[in-house]
Amino acid sequence: MSSPTPPLVLFPAVDILDGRAVQLVRGKRDTARDFGDPVEAAVRWSELGAAWLHVVDLDAAFGRGDNRDVIAHIADAVPASVEVSGGIRDDVALEKVLGTGCARVSIGTAAIEKPDWCADVLARFGDAVTISLDAAGGKLASHGWLEASGSLFDKVAEMTQMGCRRFIVTDTARDGMMDGPNLELLGAVCARAGVPVVASGGISTLEDIKELRGLTSIGIEGAIIGTALYTGDIDLTEALAIAS
Repeated sequence: MSSPTPPLVLFPAVDILDGRAVQLVRGKRDTARDFGDPVEAAVRWSELGAAWLHVVDLDAAFGRGDNRDVIAHIADAVPASVEVSGGIRDDVALEKVLGTGCARVSIGTAAIEKPDWCADVLARFGDAVTISLDAAGGKLASHGWLEASGSLFDKVAEMTQMGCRRFIVTDTARDGMMDGPNLELLGAVCARAGVPVVASGGISTLEDIKELRGLTSIGIEGAIIGTALYTGDIDLTEALAIAS
């Protein structure tokens, strides 16, 4: 008898800019839509059943300050586990983020610019570190998606060899566009990574959740949902039922 496929872990996104919960289109700051208090948003998603939250410090990602105090408040306010990304490029930033009480950190730009540092962090923290790779036209995007260079698949191979235990993969062309996830890209990453992959970008319908749930057998572990939750296009309770 074959074993059942694993569930899909849903990560409601709480993206923070200037202390507010926002959603961007393709990572562009001037497209920000304000969705209120980020702590209230985090509590709402947690109360609806989310076991994980993906919190993005956009100010840190853009190099214009940070929202560490807000993130610490979120980690203290919800029973859900909190994963944090944005601006984690050295030991100082890493220690500050870990000091918020989050369960996991996600490193993006530093995986491109400081692979040796990333290897050390992966060795020290193991499963508490995720490598986040953002792809733009087959190239890697960094610095809040302001720059693009290098091969996504080469970086997957490099980070896997260095001990990465989980990837977040975002198609920047779809992020915030409500066009659905890039299933072909995600499948290609899974085939090369050999470790769990969390999908991000474009997830906008319950059908998207269903399709990603069908890919857990090949390595898709989870899905980060942003704009569609805030606009009501995806009902989190229904999405969690499909993902389980």
